[in-house]
This record gives sequence, structure tokens and C-alpha cells, in this order.
Amino acid sequence: MQIAYATESAPGHVNEDYAICGSEWAVVLDGATAPDGVDSGCIHDVPWLVRHLAAAVAGRILLDSASLPDLLAASIEETRAAHGATCDLGNPDSPSSTISMVRVRNDAADYLTLGDSPIVIRGTDQILTPIADDRLAHLPGGRPYSLGLVRSLRNKPGGFWVASTDPEAAYRAVAGSVSFEAGAGIGIFTDGVSRLIESYSYEWEHVFSILETSGPGGVIELVRAAERERPLRGGKRHDGRHGRSDG
Repeated sequence: MQIAYATESAPGHVNEDYAICGSEWAVVLDGATAPDGVDSGCIHDVPWLVRHLAAAVAGRILLDSASLPDLLAASIEETRAAHGATCDLGNPDSPSSTISMVRVRNDAADYLTLGDSPIVIRGTDQILTPIADDRLAHLPGGRPYSLGLVRSLRNKPGGFWVASTDPEAAYRAVAGSVSFEAGAGIGIFTDGVSRLIESYSYEWEHVFSILETSGPGGVIELVRAAERERPLRGGKRHDGRHGRSDG
């Protein structure tokens, strides 16, 4: 199996995303940028949360054959413990992250996605199947969402779920397993790349064609070009991360 990934922070900003891969697995995290002036109740920043969670997941996925939701729940619990007594872990604005995971074994691919970082599976027949957790896109009232609405519905039934301080979130992820043959491929993307589909009228077929010719870095270049030419009104101008695995 070949695995390639690329990451690039938004110009002028700290990279709050992370990708970590093994010979038969890949994990992509997209940290949630805290709005200005919001008290998270935590002495740690988003990159701290993302790296601790990535390390916890990697250690388990290497040594444990448990289901991906079980692995993630234990990893969130470990990261929660790492906060110690310094943080208010009941604060709904605690640092958080999306996370998407893929593990290939026994001709099958286990997947999990929590938050708006989609997974796209390309079969040997070249058919693309997106797997997405789109609950954040369907909160009451439509966008733009107020900070109060997001706070009240984060990690709540009827709202949306992310990896933060509540292990229960792992069991609210979109998770499953599909057959995976030699020659198939999987792309793991943050919303920086999926905005090409949602906001710039690209198709996943185009994204995968760029992967074939220019690799993950080429996809990020495509995102940056779109952001420069047509900045999104009312949204982040720059974002983007991509991971990919091929059988």
C-alpha cells in the first residue's frame, strides 16, 4: 500500500491540523479554530489537543484491534486525562477537532469520520463514494450560525459532534467497513479541500485526477488558487489538508 499526504497552514496562521499514517492506516485531524474572545476554560491551545489526540490514536491503532469508535473513545479519555486539573473540561468551548480514520485489514477498510472531514473511497471500477458527517451543515436556522447556537449544540444530541473532552463523541461518529481490493484508493480530506466541492463547483473526480497527476500537494494548490480567485464571503479565506492511501 502507498500512502501520501500533504499539509499547509493557512497563510499567516499556525497549523491546527495533523496527519499521521502507518503502513495500513491513516488519521487526519482538523483542529477547530477558537473564535476571538471565547474563553475555552483551558490553558492548552488547539494544536496541543490535536497532537495529544493524534498520539493517543496512533498508539492504539498500532497495538489494538478494537473497533475504531472504541479506539477513539479511549484516545479522547487519555487526552482528557492529560489536561490534568488545570482545565474546565465541562466548558463547551474546550479545544476540539474533527477526526477521520481509515484502517485496511483483511481485504476490508474500516472507516470513521467525526466532524466535517470527509472520506472518499474510489473502487477498482473508479466509482467514488463520499462518506461524510454533515451534521454541522444542518443546524437549525441555517448559516451563518451564532456562537451561542454552536456552543449549545456542540457534542449534544440533535446537534453535531467533535473530538474534545467527551468520549461519547466517538460513538456518534459515522463509522463502518467496506471491501477494499488491490487497486482501490481512499482520500481523507478536511473541509479545506471539501470546500472545492461545496463552494467552488468542483467534482470529486476532478480532485482525484489532481491526486493522480500532482499528488496531495497539487490538491492544496488547487484550493489556494480557488481561494485567491473567488474568496468566500463570510468564511475563512484559507484552509486545507489532504491525506490519501492507495491499495
